[in-house]
Order: sequence, then C-alpha cells, then structure tokens
Amino acid sequence: MTDRTSSEPSATGAKGPDELRRQIERTRSELGDTVEELAGKMDVKGRARARAADLRDKAGAMTVQLRSTAAQAGHTVHDRATQAGHKVHDTAARTGHRVQDRTLRAGHATQGGAAETGHALERKAERNVPMPARPLVMAAVRHPRPVLIVGAAVAAVVVISWRYPKK
Repeated sequence: MTDRTSSEPSATGAKGPDELRRQIERTRSELGDTVEELAGKMDVKGRARARAADLRDKAGAMTVQLRSTAAQAGHTVHDRATQAGHKVHDTAARTGHRVQDRTLRAGHATQGGAAETGHALERKAERNVPMPARPLVMAAVRHPRPVLIVGAAVAAVVVISWRYPKK
C-alpha cells in the first residue's frame, strides 16, 4: 500500500527494475504488517489470555496494596493499644501512690494515737497501781503483745479446766 501524501514518488510507474523490486518489497512488508494486525484482532483466545494476564497482574498489585494497608492498620491498632495501656498503667500507678500516701498518713495518725494512749496508761499506772504490782503492770503496758499471749493462754487453761473438770 502506498501513501499518496508521502514524499516518495507515486506508484504510477517504476523507473527501473530495481525500483520496482523495492516497491514490491515495501508493499509486501506493509501487507504483512496489515495481515498481522488483522490476525491479532481475530485471535480472540490470545486477546483473552492477554486480558487475563493483565487482570492477574492488577489483582496481584491490589493484593500487595491490601496487605500493606492491613499491616499499617495493625501497626496503628498496636500503637494505640500500647498508648492506652501506658495511660492505664500511669493512672493505676498514680492511684496506687495516692492510696499508699493516705494509708501511710492514717498509719501515722493511728500510731500517734496509740503512743498517746500508751503514755496515758503509763502515767495512770504509775499513779494508781500499788508498788508491788507496778513493775508488772508497767511491763504489760510497754509490751502488750506478750501479755496478751500469756493472758490468752491463761484464759484457755481456765476455760478447759472449767469445761472438763477432773472427776
């Protein structure tokens, strides 16, 4: 096929056998290209395979993109959960410290009250208890735990002897 708008001489006639051969060769080449194009358009299976390959490539790219998005979302959720955990931990620590401080103050107040009560008992025992029993009562006031243990043991012996008398 010749193009009438090209700068080459028109196909009205060849100027010699060599030029005629060149024109024939060019025409064959153009005709072969045209036949190839037509064959490509008629090859439905080939076009379907090419389209399927394109779709597979797009699906693969979308899969990679979705995986990347899911990974980013997972990291975001992990970061937010970590931040929330830190906030909860900090709040719990502050609350624990406040409770500890209040407990410590209450303990100091109780200890102060107990000390005052102990001193008052000592002063009262020094003034009101007769001399032979005074050292024993003063020791009981200063160290109440052993006295309570001994008192509990004596009470247990009394209860057992009253409950199960010897026959």
